[in-house]
Amino acid sequence: MLKVGLTGGIGAGKSAVARRLRHLGAVIVDADKLAREVVAAGTDGLAAVVEAFGPGVLGADGELDRPALGALVFGDDGARRRLEEIIHPRVRARTAELTAAAPAGAIVVNDVPLLVETGLAPTYHLVVVVQADAATRIARLAATRGMPEDQAAARIAAQAGDDDRRAAADVVLVNNGTRAELESQVDRLWRERLRPYERNLGLRRHAPADKILRVAEPDPEWPAQAARLIARISHALRPSIGAAGIAHIGSTAVPGLPAKDLIDLMLTVATLDEADKIAGTLAAAGLPRRQGEWADNARGVPGKTWPKRFHGSADPGRSVNLHVRVNGSPGWRFALLMRDHLRAVPAARDEYAASKLRWAAEHGDVAGYAEAKEPWFDAEATAAHEWAVATGWSPPAS
Repeated sequence: MLKVGLTGGIGAGKSAVARRLRHLGAVIVDADKLAREVVAAGTDGLAAVVEAFGPGVLGADGELDRPALGALVFGDDGARRRLEEIIHPRVRARTAELTAAAPAGAIVVNDVPLLVETGLAPTYHLVVVVQADAATRIARLAATRGMPEDQAAARIAAQAGDDDRRAAADVVLVNNGTRAELESQVDRLWRERLRPYERNLGLRRHAPADKILRVAEPDPEWPAQAARLIARISHALRPSIGAAGIAHIGSTAVPGLPAKDLIDLMLTVATLDEADKIAGTLAAAGLPRRQGEWADNARGVPGKTWPKRFHGSADPGRSVNLHVRVNGSPGWRFALLMRDHLRAVPAARDEYAASKLRWAAEHGDVAGYAEAKEPWFDAEATAAHEWAVATGWSPPAS
């Protein structure tokens, strides 16, 4: 089962995306609808609201008088938090029930207006954000809801900003145009990413990759993408392993360094037995174990290797290598040392960048490129070790 979080600001078009995804076959769990259900007449949720805010929030029909409640909580952060403490846990529980009831192989889309504000992004395999510029959103709210422009602008300003939503987003659907243009984006997302991702999850396999070598210019989004992945892994493995035990490593972790568009992460474990025990959890989180035996070269000790576990990404839209290494092993130490050395010494970074471009020009395939890098890694191990001694570097605590 693939779990997708869908969010967007008021007037951005989130509901239109949810309708299209339902049409394509997704199971939609609407948080707004659940928020109404959990405080319907006769529920313990409504009883809790009445206890917290008084009988004046009840209508003559026994249902919640939403305008009356809104008047009490609007502009009062304490009252808003009390209301959220009543509603949010009940919505989460009902969401879990509906998700568990979805059929095998389903793509479950949780439509959550406050997904970013409530910190739910790490609980999904993917987060999709629908975005439109403020002027377009205000015009839509005026046309579809009869909302005055100043009120629409105030509602937009009260929600998370576009930058915050983009930081949480794996996919951004820009909806400044027509409904047909938006639906075309949704259809492509469904066909090219969501359905393949769900199939890979079910088969516990990583997304197939072509063997063509592509070295990309440095992308400032790589660290943010790594941070989202780290948050997901940490959530999946909690409380046994937190974010401190997962690191962004490799070329995409060094600002200004060209790299294959591939996020390298490292998960630190005490033993490989521990790595084997959590393999199923990682697979369910979208990072299945790669078949085969994997090991790191112990740099500076010819012929010596150190075993590790290796996971890939089931998501066809984001290539990931997750190296699972034992704390203190040579491969673990070198991954952190090389990253920090290249971050701290621009000349070493630039020399590596120039070498990458030369190797890419000489070798059109990933295997040839990787083999060409081996002598450089041996030299880097020596240079990085000397830098570590000179600066007093030690590995970050895990």
